[in-house]
Amino acid sequence: MPVLSNERVSMTSKRKSIHGQWSSRLAFVLAATGSAVGLGNIWKFPYIAGENGGGAFVLVYLLCIAVIGIPIMMAEVMIGRRGRQSPINTMRTLAEEEHASGHWQWLGWAGVMAGFLILSYYSVIAGWALSYVFRTGSGLFTGLTADGVQSIFSNLVNDPERLLAWHTIFMVMTMVIVARGVRHGLEKAVKLLMPALFVILLVLVGYALNSSGFGQGVSFLFHPDFSKITANGLLIAMGHAFFTLSLGMGAIMVYGSYLPSGASIARTCIAVSLMDTLVALLAGLAIFPIVFANGLEPAAGPGLIFQTLPIAFGHMAYGSFFGMLFFVLLVFAAWSSSISLIEPAVAWLVENKGLSRVHASINAGIATWSFGLLTVLSFNRWSDVKLLSAIEIFKESTIFDLLDYLTANIMLPLGGLLIAIFAARKMSREATVEELGMGDRFFYPLWRFLVRYITPVAVSLVFLYALRDIRLIRTILGVIGIS
Repeated sequence: MPVLSNERVSMTSKRKSIHGQWSSRLAFVLAATGSAVGLGNIWKFPYIAGENGGGAFVLVYLLCIAVIGIPIMMAEVMIGRRGRQSPINTMRTLAEEEHASGHWQWLGWAGVMAGFLILSYYSVIAGWALSYVFRTGSGLFTGLTADGVQSIFSNLVNDPERLLAWHTIFMVMTMVIVARGVRHGLEKAVKLLMPALFVILLVLVGYALNSSGFGQGVSFLFHPDFSKITANGLLIAMGHAFFTLSLGMGAIMVYGSYLPSGASIARTCIAVSLMDTLVALLAGLAIFPIVFANGLEPAAGPGLIFQTLPIAFGHMAYGSFFGMLFFVLLVFAAWSSSISLIEPAVAWLVENKGLSRVHASINAGIATWSFGLLTVLSFNRWSDVKLLSAIEIFKESTIFDLLDYLTANIMLPLGGLLIAIFAARKMSREATVEELGMGDRFFYPLWRFLVRYITPVAVSLVFLYALRDIRLIRTILGVIGIS
């Protein structure tokens, strides 16, 4: 590996972002936590924890966060701060400095594209949550049966004009913040949204604490049942540890480019990981007591939010108020994530096309909004369109299903894997030691060992597991004992 000269180290340490930087390490922690905390934290983590051993799964998940999530997050933040540019230009610059192939810039392009694609459909789903704030607050679900709630949800997703309206409103909300820049837009937003999100969560947990299902909800989440920890459960924990931190999509890399030079990357990433996990656990304590108190099905997945919980809110004392509060929580979680998804593209437009921040945000927003029309229509008028129906695993997949599969199962794991490879095998030891600032005795060698050997194998297994319906990969997983 090439060794950095003193001149070269000095040059990289003095590089500045033209977009500005976070005012403090806390601002970055709030922003990165906002990026990590999304719709999945509110329903997915509590559900998969309960189904895979409760407290035992939580312990395994925390171990996976330590071994997979934090090391890759440190690598992505380190690369971002080293380059101080959009992911595309950062990868191009660092590849040149390390005498690596110029093709590494495609890792930056993949991250920007992943964020663009995810936001295009994420905005549509966030629009559902936004509409439910008003539906729940108005008392629309009061006294309704399961069929009545299902009818309301079906009417929403089957109406492209209504979906388009909510999608448009949410995209405008997102781009208004992004257009204001790092300090006045992103930072101010997360300083408001994240504390508000925690307060709302605590209020909902306090409400759930007084429900008859609180003990059952706690048991569902935290009772350790090690017999349920299987090879599949381990891979689920590994996969969620990776995906929950928003790794591999350029968001953490571009946020890292705004991180002050004196901030500890290791401590910052650990803080983000702990806060992300805390939100997921609090969400479980808020949701599942209500589910059990009303005799509902806890394994309802995404339907739990829009079709199951409204039934409970409709039959609870003060259900309209607390239901509205819950959907405000969802909107805040989605909003804080959405601004990070589009930021890499906006940063690139400012750097490469000479656009102002406002014009770059408008262009990126319109492009993402337009692509989101595919998702809007895939729930109704184009629901019968199956672009890859000739391939067995995509036989029933709508356009939305394909976008979700492409980003979550292919682009993000590959992005995380390549980030680990570049950080540990292409960047010089001197450069990574300097940027991480952990010394060169115990913690740095531990991080380097994990990123060089452990995390690539773990992410590769997650990638193969996500593609397990493909015959060859199913055979490989069967050989190593994973069904």
